[in-house]
Amino acid sequence: MASVVKNLLVPLGRLATPLYGAATAATTRTSLAWTPLVTSIRHRYHAEKVAKGPLLRNYGYKDQLHNKGLLPRVAEEKRRLPIPLFRPKNNWAERRALFGQNDYIDILGSGNLHPTSVSYNVPLWLRGFKGNEYQMLLRKRKVLGRNMAITRPSKLKEANKRIKWLYRYLNQKTKDYWWKDA
Repeated sequence: MASVVKNLLVPLGRLATPLYGAATAATTRTSLAWTPLVTSIRHRYHAEKVAKGPLLRNYGYKDQLHNKGLLPRVAEEKRRLPIPLFRPKNNWAERRALFGQNDYIDILGSGNLHPTSVSYNVPLWLRGFKGNEYQMLLRKRKVLGRNMAITRPSKLKEANKRIKWLYRYLNQKTKDYWWKDA
């Protein structure tokens, strides 16, 4: 009977971990001596800590930012503060010289050109557009929807969310001209 109990306890002993280094020969292959739990003590006595002097913080670190009032003229710095050189604009550059040349094309021209057809720096879906944000988003989705689905799907998703919100808002919260003193 004792041998049966001993055979059952040996596998259990292998699973259990010994506390504080105390071990039996059956569980580990280390020596049978008891090893105490060792804890390190930073400052054994307060007097030793005080004798070392104040604790040095950020030793060797030089802060590059100055956050106390106006910027001083630091004696350590030999160079002057950078001031950009004055470079006059070229007023006869093409984009400045031709700026606004098509503003009165419908008045002065032959009449076959419209100002919206020559506004080159405006996106195609905004040329000649007049309306609110909801109408503008609908127009943008109609023109760029297929390309946006491939190239910028998150932008299209955000635009659809905004269209959905504006649709609800405009239909539920705003009054149209049919309302009379409601």
